[in-house]
Amino acid sequence: MSLTPDDVRPDPGRGEALTTAPAPHAPRRKLVHGAEIPVLGLGTSPVTGEAVVRQVADALAAGYRLIDTAENYRNEEGVGEGIRVSGVDRSEIFLTSKLNREWHSVDGVRKACEASLERLGTDYLDLLLVHWPNPDQDRYVDAVRGLEALREEGVLHAIGVSNFKPAHLRRVVDETGILLDVNQVQLSPYTTRPDVRAANDEYGTATESWSPIGASSAELRGEEALVAIGERYDKTPTQVILRWHVQLGLVPIPKSTNPVHLADNLAVFDFALDDDDLAAIAGLDRGDEGVTDSDTFGH
Repeated sequence: MSLTPDDVRPDPGRGEALTTAPAPHAPRRKLVHGAEIPVLGLGTSPVTGEAVVRQVADALAAGYRLIDTAENYRNEEGVGEGIRVSGVDRSEIFLTSKLNREWHSVDGVRKACEASLERLGTDYLDLLLVHWPNPDQDRYVDAVRGLEALREEGVLHAIGVSNFKPAHLRRVVDETGILLDVNQVQLSPYTTRPDVRAANDEYGTATESWSPIGASSAELRGEEALVAIGERYDKTPTQVILRWHVQLGLVPIPKSTNPVHLADNLAVFDFALDDDDLAAIAGLDRGDEGVTDSDTFGH
């Protein structure tokens, strides 16, 4: 195995060079248009400024290769800087951003994409999403048409949407014939979204989970079932939750700025939940309680 400069660190105690094992990376899965997305990534909202630069650099050092941002997070510049200072080659990173409602037209999506590329300091995006459907203005279908045009040009490697209900997704496919690579939705053991997941599966669209450890993560982490499962596997409740996402074929993007938590969140590929575990976690579902309604909310 060849070593990069980052694999060699000075030993402060002896002044000699030591080789260290490379950071673990999440496996990847192929999307409908052929791009390969890591099955676990980093959420960056609401981190901004120098904090997001450090967060992204630390995450990439820990082995993350999927970084999620958005126009609305106001942190794309910092995310781009974090990528640059990390020393990780851009080609290794799956970079996602999202566009706001004002750009919901074919030409508008192009303008939004160009602005995101400039802020991020890159010449392509691995994935660009329509952040919310905003059905009140009724232009999300044209926004998807704009995404597909950019994908065909090679500016985008994959295209998708966020917070789309099954009706929104089906309308896009029915009116355009365009298949989407990703639908990113609020999803956790408290809100398992079976209807959305089924619609995504129908079209080969990957389900990406935002707020994957619950809108009130402390409450979910304290659930007795998750604590007990974690004790059996010597894992934290958060690791159990993230393993649940991965094992169901979802792509969670947990948020953290703590380097220890970043590493822990990625350490979920060395164990598997059994059927009893999955049944116990399924019992935590509260339906759509606490889910933001994308028919009435959006930006």
